[in-house]
Amino acid sequence: MASPQEHALPPPPARRRAAWTFSGVYGTLLASGLLAALERTGEQYSPFYDATWVLVTAVVAALAHGYAHHMTSHQPGSPGHLWTGLGHAVWQEWPLVAATLPSVALLMLAGLTGWPEYEVTGVALILNTALLFGWGIFAALRVGYRRRSALFIGMADAAIGVVIIVANAVIK
Repeated sequence: MASPQEHALPPPPARRRAAWTFSGVYGTLLASGLLAALERTGEQYSPFYDATWVLVTAVVAALAHGYAHHMTSHQPGSPGHLWTGLGHAVWQEWPLVAATLPSVALLMLAGLTGWPEYEVTGVALILNTALLFGWGIFAALRVGYRRRSALFIGMADAAIGVVIIVANAVIK
């Protein structure tokens, strides 16, 4: 008798092609949360330090996410297959890292220009919220939602960004 995995159908092509957009949403949320958490009012501000932590955390999250996906879907086979599959699964997480780059770029710009931490964090959180709106619409359209539904999905993604902004204001 065949195992359930042998009968599992691959995701529809539109969903496979859109999978990277979901990693983009995750990466943007990750960057927003890190920006809020790294803001240290009253302490020495180091935007290069913050940029490094955002990027390192994104890379580690991408590695962990790719590894977890691979291990949950890995089929027994040769050791070469294991490493090839793992490399492919990790590579598929590049959008998670790429989605943090606007925040990293803003932090680098802040370090080069002396832009105050409070302002750069606010601008980055607003930018990331706008990016979440765009990611949500793009991903929804990509998998076949109609425009109106895609707009609502974009607004839901942006709402998560607003939650991070509000949480940052309340916690600080």
